Amino acid sequence: MTMDETTFATLTETHRRELRVHCYRLLGSAQEAEDLVQETFLRAWRGRDGYAGRATFRAWLYKIATNACLDVLDRRPPVPAETPSAVAIPWLTPCPADFLADLVVARETIELAFLTAMQHLPARQRAALVLRDVLGWSARETAAALDTSVAAANSALQRARDTMRDRLPDRRTEWSAPADPEELAVVRTYMAALEKGDEQALGAMLAEDARCGQAPGAGGNMTDQPYWYAGRDTLVAGWAPVLDGSVRFRCVLTSANHEPAVATYIRASDTEGPFAAFGLTVLAVRDGRIAELTVYPPALYPAFGLPLSR
Repeated sequence: MTMDETTFATLTETHRRELRVHCYRLLGSAQEAEDLVQETFLRAWRGRDGYAGRATFRAWLYKIATNACLDVLDRRPPVPAETPSAVAIPWLTPCPADFLADLVVARETIELAFLTAMQHLPARQRAALVLRDVLGWSARETAAALDTSVAAANSALQRARDTMRDRLPDRRTEWSAPADPEELAVVRTYMAALEKGDEQALGAMLAEDARCGQAPGAGGNMTDQPYWYAGRDTLVAGWAPVLDGSVRFRCVLTSANHEPAVATYIRASDTEGPFAAFGLTVLAVRDGRIAELTVYPPALYPAFGLPLSR
Protein backbone atom coordinates (compact mmCIF):
# COMPACT_ATOMS: atom_id res chain seq x y z
CA MET A 1 0.00 0.00 0.00
CA THR A 2 1.45 3.36 -1.06
CA MET A 3 0.65 6.58 0.78
CA ASP A 4 1.96 10.11 0.51
CA GLU A 5 3.59 12.02 3.36
CA THR A 6 0.48 14.02 4.23
CA THR A 7 -1.73 10.93 4.49
CA PHE A 8 0.89 9.12 6.53
CA ALA A 9 1.29 12.06 8.95
CA THR A 10 -2.49 12.31 9.42
CA LEU A 11 -2.85 8.59 10.13
CA THR A 12 0.06 8.38 12.55
CA GLU A 13 -0.82 11.52 14.53
CA THR A 14 -4.25 10.05 15.23
CA HIS A 15 -2.58 7.32 17.27
CA ARG A 16 0.33 9.23 18.83
CA ARG A 17 -1.08 9.63 22.34
CA GLU A 18 -2.24 6.03 22.76
CA LEU A 19 1.04 4.70 21.36
CA ARG A 20 2.91 6.86 23.85
CA VAL A 21 0.98 5.25 26.72
CA HIS A 22 1.62 1.80 25.20
CA CYS A 23 5.36 2.45 25.07
CA TYR A 24 5.28 3.86 28.59
CA ARG A 25 3.63 0.71 29.93
CA LEU A 26 6.30 -1.43 28.31
CA LEU A 27 9.29 0.74 29.23
CA GLY A 28 8.29 2.52 32.45
CA SER A 29 9.97 5.73 31.29
CA ALA A 30 7.94 8.69 30.07
CA GLN A 31 10.89 10.19 28.20
CA GLU A 32 11.77 6.92 26.50
CA ALA A 33 8.13 6.50 25.54
CA GLU A 34 8.22 9.84 23.72
CA ASP A 35 11.39 8.77 21.91
CA LEU A 36 9.98 5.37 20.97
CA VAL A 37 6.87 6.87 19.42
CA GLN A 38 9.13 8.87 17.15
CA GLU A 39 11.12 5.72 16.40
CA THR A 40 7.86 3.90 15.64
CA PHE A 41 6.81 6.54 13.13
CA LEU A 42 10.24 6.51 11.52
CA ARG A 43 10.15 2.72 11.14
CA ALA A 44 6.60 2.89 9.83
CA TRP A 45 7.50 5.52 7.24
CA ARG A 46 10.46 3.50 6.03
CA GLY A 47 8.33 0.37 5.81
CA ARG A 48 5.09 1.96 4.60
CA ASP A 49 5.17 0.15 1.27
CA GLY A 50 5.10 -3.13 3.18
CA TYR A 51 1.77 -2.33 4.85
CA ALA A 52 -0.61 -4.58 2.98
CA GLY A 53 -3.80 -3.64 4.82
CA ARG A 54 -4.41 -7.14 6.21
CA ALA A 55 -4.54 -5.61 9.71
CA THR A 56 -5.75 -2.14 10.66
CA PHE A 57 -3.25 0.69 10.41
CA ARG A 58 -3.53 1.06 14.19
CA ALA A 59 -2.62 -2.60 14.78
CA TRP A 60 0.28 -2.27 12.36
CA LEU A 61 1.62 0.72 14.32
CA TYR A 62 1.20 -1.13 17.62
CA LYS A 63 3.24 -4.04 16.27
CA ILE A 64 6.03 -1.69 15.20
CA ALA A 65 5.94 0.15 18.55
CA THR A 66 5.98 -3.11 20.51
CA ASN A 67 9.01 -4.40 18.67
CA ALA A 68 10.82 -1.07 18.97
CA CYS A 69 10.27 -1.27 22.74
CA LEU A 70 11.47 -4.88 22.80
CA ASP A 71 14.74 -3.74 21.22
CA VAL A 72 15.22 -1.32 24.12
CA LEU A 73 14.21 -3.87 26.77
CA ASP A 74 16.61 -6.47 25.40
CA ARG A 75 19.48 -4.08 26.19
CA ARG A 76 18.37 -3.39 29.77
CA PRO A 77 19.82 -5.13 32.81
CA PRO A 78 17.40 -7.36 34.73
CA VAL A 79 15.73 -5.96 37.84
CA PRO A 80 16.70 -7.84 41.03
CA ALA A 81 13.92 -10.06 42.32
CA GLU A 82 13.77 -8.26 45.66
CA THR A 83 13.33 -4.63 44.66
CA PRO A 84 11.50 -2.87 47.49
CA SER A 85 10.51 0.37 45.78
CA ALA A 86 9.92 1.98 42.40
CA VAL A 87 12.74 4.42 43.15
CA ALA A 88 15.21 1.50 43.07
CA ILE A 89 14.54 1.15 39.33
CA PRO A 90 16.47 4.07 37.79
CA TRP A 91 14.51 4.34 34.53
CA LEU A 92 11.04 4.11 36.10
CA THR A 93 9.45 7.56 36.32
CA PRO A 94 5.90 8.81 36.90
CA CYS A 95 3.97 10.50 34.13
CA PRO A 96 1.93 13.73 34.42
CA ALA A 97 -1.83 13.93 34.00
CA ASP A 98 -1.68 15.41 30.50
CA PHE A 99 0.22 12.30 29.38
CA LEU A 100 -3.02 10.37 29.90
CA ALA A 101 -5.52 13.12 29.15
CA ASP A 102 -8.46 12.32 26.87
CA LEU A 103 -7.56 8.62 26.85
CA VAL A 104 -9.51 5.82 28.49
CA VAL A 105 -6.76 4.25 30.61
CA ALA A 106 -7.59 1.75 33.33
CA ARG A 107 -5.94 2.95 36.51
CA GLU A 108 -4.70 -0.47 37.54
CA THR A 109 -2.68 -0.73 34.31
CA ILE A 110 -0.80 2.53 34.79
CA GLU A 111 -0.17 2.86 38.54
CA LEU A 112 3.41 2.77 39.77
CA ALA A 113 2.77 -0.52 41.57
CA PHE A 114 1.72 -2.15 38.29
CA LEU A 115 4.65 -0.67 36.37
CA THR A 116 7.09 -1.71 39.09
CA ALA A 117 5.84 -5.28 38.91
CA MET A 118 6.12 -5.18 35.12
CA GLN A 119 9.85 -4.46 35.37
CA HIS A 120 10.35 -7.99 36.68
CA LEU A 121 8.98 -9.56 33.51
CA PRO A 122 11.20 -10.60 30.60
CA ALA A 123 10.57 -8.45 27.55
CA ARG A 124 8.33 -10.79 25.59
CA GLN A 125 6.30 -11.80 28.61
CA ARG A 126 5.74 -8.11 29.28
CA ALA A 127 4.61 -7.49 25.72
CA ALA A 128 2.29 -10.51 25.74
CA LEU A 129 0.67 -9.31 28.97
CA VAL A 130 0.07 -5.79 27.65
CA LEU A 131 -1.22 -6.91 24.27
CA ARG A 132 -3.58 -9.53 25.70
CA ASP A 133 -4.70 -8.25 29.10
CA VAL A 134 -4.49 -4.49 28.58
CA LEU A 135 -5.28 -4.03 24.88
CA GLY A 136 -7.50 -7.09 24.64
CA TRP A 137 -5.82 -8.60 21.58
CA SER A 138 -6.45 -12.22 20.66
CA ALA A 139 -3.79 -14.91 21.02
CA ARG A 140 -3.38 -14.98 17.25
CA GLU A 141 -2.98 -11.21 16.99
CA THR A 142 -0.47 -11.23 19.85
CA ALA A 143 1.55 -14.02 18.28
CA ALA A 144 1.65 -12.15 14.96
CA ALA A 145 2.82 -8.95 16.67
CA LEU A 146 5.61 -10.82 18.44
CA ASP A 147 6.53 -12.93 15.40
CA THR A 148 6.02 -16.15 17.32
CA SER A 149 3.57 -19.04 17.57
CA VAL A 150 0.23 -18.90 19.34
CA ALA A 151 1.45 -21.55 21.78
CA ALA A 152 4.58 -19.52 22.62
CA ALA A 153 2.55 -16.31 23.05
CA ASN A 154 0.10 -18.09 25.38
CA SER A 155 2.95 -19.56 27.39
CA ALA A 156 4.57 -16.13 27.77
CA LEU A 157 1.25 -14.66 28.87
CA GLN A 158 0.67 -17.34 31.50
CA ARG A 159 4.14 -16.88 33.00
CA ALA A 160 3.64 -13.11 33.03
CA ARG A 161 0.27 -13.45 34.79
CA ASP A 162 1.82 -15.72 37.42
CA THR A 163 4.57 -13.20 38.16
CA MET A 164 2.17 -10.26 38.32
CA ARG A 165 -0.16 -12.20 40.60
CA ASP A 166 2.71 -12.69 43.03
CA ARG A 167 3.63 -9.01 43.02
CA LEU A 168 0.27 -7.24 43.01
CA PRO A 169 -2.62 -7.14 45.50
CA ASP A 170 -4.74 -10.29 45.60
CA ARG A 171 -7.98 -8.32 45.51
CA ARG A 172 -8.41 -6.05 42.52
CA THR A 173 -10.88 -4.07 44.63
CA GLU A 174 -7.80 -2.59 46.29
CA TRP A 175 -7.51 -0.46 43.16
CA SER A 176 -9.79 2.54 43.14
CA ALA A 177 -11.04 4.98 40.53
CA PRO A 178 -8.80 7.94 39.69
CA ALA A 179 -8.94 10.79 42.20
CA ASP A 180 -12.11 9.86 44.04
CA PRO A 181 -13.26 12.46 46.62
CA GLU A 182 -12.45 10.35 49.71
CA GLU A 183 -8.93 9.72 48.47
CA LEU A 184 -8.36 13.38 47.71
CA ALA A 185 -9.65 14.32 51.18
CA VAL A 186 -6.95 12.10 52.72
CA VAL A 187 -4.30 13.71 50.53
CA ARG A 188 -5.44 17.24 51.39
CA THR A 189 -5.33 16.42 55.10
CA TYR A 190 -1.79 15.11 54.60
CA MET A 191 -0.81 18.33 52.81
CA ALA A 192 -2.27 20.50 55.59
CA ALA A 193 -0.42 18.51 58.27
CA LEU A 194 2.86 18.84 56.36
CA GLU A 195 2.45 22.60 55.90
CA LYS A 196 1.75 22.96 59.64
CA GLY A 197 4.66 20.71 60.55
CA ASP A 198 2.24 18.64 62.63
CA GLU A 199 4.09 15.39 63.30
CA GLN A 200 1.17 13.82 65.17
CA ALA A 201 -1.33 14.59 62.41
CA LEU A 202 1.04 13.22 59.76
CA GLY A 203 1.45 10.01 61.70
CA ALA A 204 -2.32 9.67 61.95
CA MET A 205 -2.59 9.78 58.15
CA LEU A 206 -0.27 6.81 57.64
CA ALA A 207 -1.14 3.14 57.55
CA GLU A 208 0.69 1.16 60.21
CA ASP A 209 2.76 -0.63 57.55
CA ALA A 210 3.22 2.44 55.34
CA ARG A 211 6.29 2.52 53.10
CA CYS A 212 8.31 5.38 51.66
CA GLY A 213 10.87 5.29 48.86
CA GLN A 214 13.02 8.26 47.91
CA ALA A 215 15.02 8.66 44.73
CA PRO A 216 18.39 10.44 44.82
CA GLY A 217 17.86 14.19 45.05
CA ALA A 218 14.34 13.86 46.45
CA GLY A 219 13.31 15.08 49.88
CA GLY A 220 16.84 16.03 50.86
CA ASN A 221 18.32 12.67 49.84
CA MET A 222 21.62 13.77 48.35
CA THR A 223 23.24 10.33 48.06
CA ASP A 224 23.67 8.66 44.68
CA GLN A 225 21.48 5.75 45.79
CA PRO A 226 17.74 5.54 46.45
CA TYR A 227 16.59 4.58 49.90
CA TRP A 228 13.36 3.36 51.44
CA TYR A 229 11.93 2.66 54.85
CA ALA A 230 8.79 1.06 56.19
CA GLY A 231 6.46 1.33 59.17
CA ARG A 232 4.53 4.38 60.42
CA ASP A 233 6.83 5.04 63.38
CA THR A 234 9.94 4.73 61.21
CA LEU A 235 8.56 7.16 58.66
CA VAL A 236 7.60 9.76 61.25
CA ALA A 237 11.01 9.47 62.90
CA GLY A 238 12.69 9.90 59.53
CA TRP A 239 10.70 13.05 58.84
CA ALA A 240 11.40 14.56 62.29
CA PRO A 241 14.44 16.64 61.17
CA VAL A 242 12.25 18.66 58.78
CA LEU A 243 9.31 18.90 61.17
CA ASP A 244 11.18 20.62 64.00
CA GLY A 245 10.03 24.11 63.00
CA SER A 246 13.25 25.07 61.23
CA VAL A 247 11.65 24.87 57.80
CA ARG A 248 8.26 25.54 56.27
CA PHE A 249 6.50 23.59 53.54
CA ARG A 250 4.18 24.57 50.74
CA CYS A 251 2.27 21.83 48.90
CA VAL A 252 0.66 21.70 45.47
CA LEU A 253 -1.78 18.92 44.58
CA THR A 254 -1.17 17.26 41.23
CA SER A 255 -1.55 13.83 39.66
CA ALA A 256 0.79 11.12 38.38
CA ASN A 257 -0.21 7.83 36.76
CA HIS A 258 -3.86 8.35 37.76
CA GLU A 259 -2.73 8.57 41.38
CA PRO A 260 -2.70 11.66 43.60
CA ALA A 261 0.66 13.37 43.88
CA VAL A 262 1.97 16.27 45.92
CA ALA A 263 4.70 18.67 44.83
CA THR A 264 6.43 20.02 47.93
CA TYR A 265 8.36 23.26 48.30
CA ILE A 266 10.54 24.18 51.26
CA ARG A 267 12.02 27.32 52.83
CA ALA A 268 13.90 28.00 56.03
CA SER A 269 11.53 29.44 58.66
CA ASP A 270 13.79 32.38 59.45
CA THR A 271 14.07 33.59 55.84
CA GLU A 272 11.88 35.41 53.36
CA GLY A 273 11.53 34.82 49.66
CA PRO A 274 10.39 31.94 47.49
CA PHE A 275 10.01 28.31 48.46
CA ALA A 276 12.32 25.89 46.59
CA ALA A 277 11.20 22.61 45.01
CA PHE A 278 11.81 19.71 47.39
CA GLY A 279 10.25 16.54 45.96
CA LEU A 280 7.33 15.12 43.98
CA THR A 281 5.51 12.51 46.07
CA VAL A 282 3.18 9.98 44.47
CA LEU A 283 0.74 8.67 47.07
CA ALA A 284 -1.09 5.36 47.31
CA VAL A 285 -4.16 5.60 49.54
CA ARG A 286 -5.78 2.45 50.95
CA ASP A 287 -8.72 2.30 53.37
CA GLY A 288 -8.50 5.98 54.24
CA ARG A 289 -4.78 5.94 55.07
CA ILE A 290 -1.62 6.59 53.09
CA ALA A 291 -0.06 3.21 52.39
CA GLU A 292 2.87 4.23 50.22
CA LEU A 293 4.81 7.36 49.31
CA THR A 294 7.19 7.38 46.35
CA VAL A 295 9.29 10.54 46.23
CA TYR A 296 11.01 11.77 43.06
CA PRO A 297 13.45 14.67 42.63
CA PRO A 298 12.50 18.23 41.61
CA ALA A 299 14.01 17.59 38.18
CA LEU A 300 10.60 16.15 37.24
CA TYR A 301 8.68 19.32 38.10
CA PRO A 302 8.85 20.93 34.61
CA ALA A 303 7.32 17.79 33.03
CA PHE A 304 4.36 18.26 35.38
CA GLY A 305 4.03 21.97 34.57
CA LEU A 306 5.36 22.92 38.00
CA PRO A 307 7.81 25.75 38.74
CA LEU A 308 11.05 25.06 40.62
CA SER A 309 10.21 27.80 43.08
CA ARG A 310 7.06 29.57 44.22
